[in-house]
This record gives sequence, structure tokens and C-alpha cells, in this order.
Amino acid sequence: MSEEVNDLVLAVDLGGTKVEAALVSAAGALVEGSRDRRPTGSASSSDELAQAVRDVVRHALASLPAGRLLVGVGIGSAGPVDLLEGTVSPINLPAWRGFGLRDLVRELAADSLAADAPVTLRLDGVSLALAEHWVGATQGIENALAMTVSTGVGGGLIVNGRLLSGGTGNAGHIGQIQIADRPAGENAWKATLEVIASGPNVVAWAREQGWQGERGEDLARDYAAGEPIAVAAVRRSANAVGEAISSVATLLDLDVAAIGGGFSRVSDDYLDLVRASVDEAPVNDYARRVRVVKSGLSDESPLVGAAALVWKADLLG
Repeated sequence: MSEEVNDLVLAVDLGGTKVEAALVSAAGALVEGSRDRRPTGSASSSDELAQAVRDVVRHALASLPAGRLLVGVGIGSAGPVDLLEGTVSPINLPAWRGFGLRDLVRELAADSLAADAPVTLRLDGVSLALAEHWVGATQGIENALAMTVSTGVGGGLIVNGRLLSGGTGNAGHIGQIQIADRPAGENAWKATLEVIASGPNVVAWAREQGWQGERGEDLARDYAAGEPIAVAAVRRSANAVGEAISSVATLLDLDVAAIGGGFSRVSDDYLDLVRASVDEAPVNDYARRVRVVKSGLSDESPLVGAAALVWKADLLG
């Protein structure tokens, strides 16, 4: 990176399968060599998760030039989160319920922080929305949804030009919207967008229908070949995403929905399928005007989003 860039932010992203950290400049660029990733997962213990965070943060801080201090720390985490307490309870990390992630990262970075430097925690989907608005596909858009369709389904919202965090910091949890009927007494989780549309759940559904593949890559191959169950599975996912976008657009009168994440690339026409669902699903015509676009971000987006919590703090709701 340029020698003229002096101000740096520590960005940390915690998800259901990995935790990452890096140093990020005011231009949204990761400092070369500062990025590190460690696995997480539903079977991880609390101590293992905490150690993974320590490892990636220490790696990132090792790239901080001598004599330079961080101007802030941004933390994006799978939720739910509690902004008041600075704790996280990620759905896919059962060992952490009410874990003090903000305090852990603050402690690790304490010697590298400038005076009064903020340490900001937000939902990962909220951070994603901020990243798209800063350097991605929704720049200049006043009302936008950013989504990721991958191992899970997450999202965040820009409303009237500002980031929407909500009363507890969990606004944007689109993956937990219920979009399917369920019998009385059945677990509400089974009716959510994430269970219907996320990569592992789509693969699991296809296998229940008799499909013989094992991974998302297999599903992509068989979809391209026209295998009926694979086609049905991908279309079921895209239709569910479109229905969820339609619901949010109806509620918030959105301009754009930007979609990223590995499973959104399972087929060349996935976004077209989503668009078709968005066009068909709304009751009110104004909700059809929402444009569905590809994310403008790379795989660095979770870290860019976490850094944006500091660099674009003026947009925090």
C-alpha cells in the first residue's frame, strides 16, 4: 500500500465458519499481509473460538507499522448481537451466547489504539450494507438492501441514506424471515429464508428429493446439465430470496437489492430467477421497482464492511 496512507483501522469479521481480521485503509484497501483467517464452526468450544479471534487479531496487528496507532476497530459478527453489552450470540456458534467479543478485541488491540479510538460492533449483515454503500453496488442509493446467500443468508439496510441498525442492532436479519407455511407447533426455524435458500440447506433439500450429489459445486454442475431435482432446488432457493426481497421492499420502499455470496453464483441465471420472483410476488406495484443487482464487492467485503463501521461512522443509525 502507499507510504502516504497513515490512518488504519483494524477490521474483524466473525462468521459461522471462519473469523478474519485485517488492517484497512481509509480507501477501503486491505494492508498487504495483514489478513488472516481461522476456522470456527458449530462444534467449536468457547475457548477455541476465543483463541481463533486472538490469532487473527494478533496477525493483523503485526502488520501495523512501528510507531503508528489504529484510529479505530470495526467488528462485524454473525448475530444476534447486543450493542449495549458488546456481546454476540451467533446462531451457528452455540458455544457463544452473550459472549463479550467487543471487550476481547478491545483488550487485544489496546496497546495499538490511539486515544479515544472507537471499537464498534455491529451485525455482519449491517456491516455488509455499509460496505456496499461505501465502495460497492449501492453507492449513491438512498434506500438499499445488501444480501449474502452462502452458508447462511444475511443482510443489512440503508434507509434514507443511513445505516439501519434497529433497537438492538439486529435490523437486517433477512435470513430469519419466515416465508413458508408451517404446521402449528413446528419449529419456526424450518420456515425461514435461510433454511430454504442457503447453500447447505438447498443441497440437503435436493438430497431429500433423491438427488445424489453432495456439495454446492455438484448442484451447480447438475443444474447446468438440466438435472430436474437440481433445477428445482436452485429455483426454490432463488424464488425464496425473491419473495423475501419483495417483502422487505414492500415494507421499506427500496430502490436496490444487491446480492452476493457463494451460493448466489450457483447458476448463471440465479439473479434472473430472483428478479422474476420479485416481479411476481408483490401485492403493491411500487415494490416491483426494486432493482436486483450483483454485489459490487469481492471476498474482502466482510472486512471492508467491518472497517466501514469506523470510516463511515457518520452513516451509523
